[in-house]
This record gives sequence, C-alpha cells and structure tokens, in this order.
Amino acid sequence: MEIKGRVWKFGDDVDTDVIIPARYLNTSDPEELAKHCMEDLDPEFASKVKPGDIIVAGKNFGCGSSREHAPIAIKGAGVAAVIARSFARIFYRNSFNTGLLILEAPEAVDRIEEGDELVIDVAKGEIRNVTKGETYTVKPIPPFMRELIEAGGLMPYTLKRVREKS
Repeated sequence: MEIKGRVWKFGDDVDTDVIIPARYLNTSDPEELAKHCMEDLDPEFASKVKPGDIIVAGKNFGCGSSREHAPIAIKGAGVAAVIARSFARIFYRNSFNTGLLILEAPEAVDRIEEGDELVIDVAKGEIRNVTKGETYTVKPIPPFMRELIEAGGLMPYTLKRVREKS
C-alpha cells in the first residue's frame, strides 16, 4: 500500500470537537461530515483538501469525545492518512474500525511542514518527504490492523470474512 499526498499540518491535542464540531453530529453521512471537517481550526480546509492529502499533527490527536464521526469526517474529506506524534486511544481504535490509516512517527512530525509532498509505504514502514528528500521510519502497524485498513474498516472486513466462509 503506497499513498502520495500533500500535507496539512496541525498542532498538539487536536480534539474530536475540532475535527468535527458537535453541531454537525446530526448525521453520520461521510460526505456531509466532510464539508465541516476541521472548520474551527481552518475554515477553508474542507474546500481545499484534495483526495490523497495527508494530515500531520502533534501529540494526542483525536482526544476528547469518543465519536466515530471524527475519523469518518477525515476519511470523507479525502484524507488518505493521519501522521501524528501520538493518538488518543479511542480515536486510534475508531480510525482502524472506520478504515482511516493512522501512523505514529514522532521524527516525521518534527521534520514535515505544511505543503510538503509525502509518499507513505505502509508495507516498508516508511514515509518519504519528496519535498525535502528525507525518509522517516513509521511505528509498525500490526498485520490485523493493516487488514482492516485495506478492507475499508471493520464492517467491510467482517462482511468479506463472512463471504469467504460461505
């Protein structure tokens, strides 16, 4: 699995209320949620983000409420991956369950800047910063979690497994 995209950079402690404000939680439609993704931090994010783009953030990304709407909004906006120094535990699990690729890479977070072009090779555990000509190591994703991402999340993964057994 290889991902290429442009970076959107955010700081530490980006909570789920900022990722998708509570006023929009009357739906779980990914397209509708995507229209409001990150709008309290960057009102133009949803209109400027392109499919395949990558969010890079500091520590404790996804803290706050345990809503699945947050990774759904990010994925719905077309973001291919989130790279952070660390993730809040419930956001970490919700991301894999909804099929959003997240990667812990502290060194990368320190070096990557907004607008940089990245190539992520999940199998190799590498992030290549094309803009700066640098390569960073990623904390490995357990095989089962990679399967969830490749399937598009827990529900598609489960449906696939049921069909295989039928």
